[in-house]
Amino acid sequence: MGNLFCCVQVDQSTVAIKERFGRFEDVLEPGCHCLPWFLGSQLAGHLSLRLQQLDVRCETKTKDNVFVNVVASIQYRALADKANDAFYKLSNTRTQIQAYVFDVIRASVPKLNLDDVFEQKNEIAKAVEEELEKAMSAYGYEIVQTLIVDIEPDEHVKRAMNEINAAARLRVAANEKAEAEKILQIKRAEGEAESKYLSGLGIARQRQAIVDGLRDSVLGFSVNVPGTTAKDVMDMVLVTQYFDTMKEIGAASKSSAVFIPHGPGAVRDVATQIRDGLLQAAQSHQ
Repeated sequence: MGNLFCCVQVDQSTVAIKERFGRFEDVLEPGCHCLPWFLGSQLAGHLSLRLQQLDVRCETKTKDNVFVNVVASIQYRALADKANDAFYKLSNTRTQIQAYVFDVIRASVPKLNLDDVFEQKNEIAKAVEEELEKAMSAYGYEIVQTLIVDIEPDEHVKRAMNEINAAARLRVAANEKAEAEKILQIKRAEGEAESKYLSGLGIARQRQAIVDGLRDSVLGFSVNVPGTTAKDVMDMVLVTQYFDTMKEIGAASKSSAVFIPHGPGAVRDVATQIRDGLLQAAQSHQ
């Protein structure tokens, strides 16, 4: 009906290409336009000015001979002031963009090792964008943004990379565990050494206290009982201690059997040995 009355409608974010007798004449903006077909005017087509996106998957090889699939996302749009170039100069815009993306990626990725491809994907995207901007501006298109959205190595390579990463993490964990065990053993040894030192110090003080107590007892007994010597008092104390020890051994329900010489002569020998040891300890203390 619009053509019958020589009127056409152009939608928003779209331009129309007007021709007269097959030759480009004008670019029609959004709105209603008169198109007298009987004078040779006709509508050649429409061109969208909206932002469009093209995802390109490119397979290539890295410097260390690993095949990868690089996925690039290209965002582009036609320029209103160059709508005639965008409409007439390219028959298939998406195919043209894809060819340029293939060319840049396959020229850039083979210069990098696989790890570097992941690290430098922004540089690859920038190179693709610069090349596309330079090429597509001549055809009336603007490259808004270029992104490298995915890098997929071969499945076997991905599995190997994961195993290498897992092995490295296990190695770090083993080192940390060994270091922790080392610190634990050092602390345990330091604790045992401190414990033994304090135990020895306690035993030494205990023995010293025994020696001092025996000395005071002997001196006090000699003063209170005239005619007794220190040797007599020591013999009596040692014999008393001897019998107390025998009593404790016999009273213990779970004590093991202890065989020691028993008799008057044996008691005298035991007393002599203990007295000599205690006197030597007292002399060394003094």
